[in-house]
Amino acid sequence: MKRIILSVVLLAAPAVAQTPPPSETTKLVALRNAEPRAIQGMLQMFGVHISLNNEMKTMVMSGTAEQIAAAEAAIKQLDVAPKNIDLTVYFVVGGDQATLEGGAVPQDLRDVITQLKGTFTFKEYKMLDVLTLRTRAGSGADTSGILNTGNPPKMSRFSIRNVTVSEDGTTIRIDRMHAGLKIPVTFPGGKGVEYTDSGIDQDVDVKEGQKVVVGRSSLEGPQKALFLILTAHVIQ
Repeated sequence: MKRIILSVVLLAAPAVAQTPPPSETTKLVALRNAEPRAIQGMLQMFGVHISLNNEMKTMVMSGTAEQIAAAEAAIKQLDVAPKNIDLTVYFVVGGDQATLEGGAVPQDLRDVITQLKGTFTFKEYKMLDVLTLRTRAGSGADTSGILNTGNPPKMSRFSIRNVTVSEDGTTIRIDRMHAGLKIPVTFPGGKGVEYTDSGIDQDVDVKEGQKVVVGRSSLEGPQKALFLILTAHVIQ
């Protein structure tokens, strides 16, 4: 009986040893948006070997058919165009003076102004300026405006270091946002001018389409304040 069992095992052994390894294949992939070097490490997790050309945005993947299929499925999720985001900041001045600088606050901000009146005692609110940025997710941007005809003029400024969008597209994350005014101060005797900054610097999370008061800064003392209202829209 032992001889019969041993014979069966010996007969089966060559069959196991002769099982061919999975055949490998090679495929060239051209990327439209993602940088090959940026996603190379993630794709290698599927077991493929990758040679890339970052300038031509191409990748040559080698591996089994299953490995390459898995890597290609991942590329479809990674090689997407970054979203564009429109950011708008409203510079609103609050105070008690009837001659407060600025124009009428637009109708679509009335709800926000009503909330401000419920929190602060200022009688008047005027629109001083509006600045808008359009940028891509993962990028920074900046812009500025001139508020008067003075020499030198008072200026507004709006800048961001980076902006990202949540996976569901409902929340915009803004890193290192700066919004404020650059106010010229003339030295005695007119011998020079320097600018002082009045505004805010902070990271901000904003819901898509929502109007948010992101900061308040004093202007010329406690009787006057600059409010910054931010909106963000994802452009598909």
